[in-house]
Amino acid sequence: MRVNRILLSSALVVVALVIQVSVLARLHLPGAVPDLLLLTVLGLALVYGHVGGALVGFGAGLLADLAPPADHAAGRYALVLCVIGYLAGLAKPENGRLKSATGPMVVVVAAAIGTTLLYAGVGALVGDTAARHVGLGNLLFTAALYDLLLAPFVVPGIMALARRAENDPLAETGSAANSANISSGWLSSGTGLKIGGQRGGLGSLKSKARTRTARVGRIKGVKRL
Repeated sequence: MRVNRILLSSALVVVALVIQVSVLARLHLPGAVPDLLLLTVLGLALVYGHVGGALVGFGAGLLADLAPPADHAAGRYALVLCVIGYLAGLAKPENGRLKSATGPMVVVVAAAIGTTLLYAGVGALVGDTAARHVGLGNLLFTAALYDLLLAPFVVPGIMALARRAENDPLAETGSAANSANISSGWLSSGTGLKIGGQRGGLGSLKSKARTRTARVGRIKGVKRL
């Protein structure tokens, strides 16, 4: 991943985790907890693609595994978000622009359900049966509902920030100006003409030619008289 992707992803993941642990987890909503960290991974995956989504998901999940008050084995949520980030990145639009909100909403619902199922499945493999006591059906429904309600306020903003970091207008303008200067330098060295701000050089030649033509026309007019 490029440096701007790493910096932006790290900042967004840290902010999402802090809000989730300090605010959302203390709401004591029935069933699951709104997963702001998952929505952040989804927004980045829809811009960065499957590879970037997997890397961001793994890093975000590992950070959540190590952050207090985590009460499960480290690497469990990292594995889940890595898989979800990879799968969500496969839904990245080819041109990078979303035509409607239907696609992202479907991705959010599928990711919320898939995350809950994968987390419960990995927990069952390591002997964690907490999902059975709470009720898996209730967790699936509330996780999908909460994430779907929160997604319109999170995912579009995350995607906009990621696209802005990817397409830096100042960087593109600078590179275009540099390429124009280089090409004009090659042309001027080969032809001896000053090109670029070069309107003065070519314009002066055109004005001289017009002046000579006007003089010839005047001389011919005088001779006709």
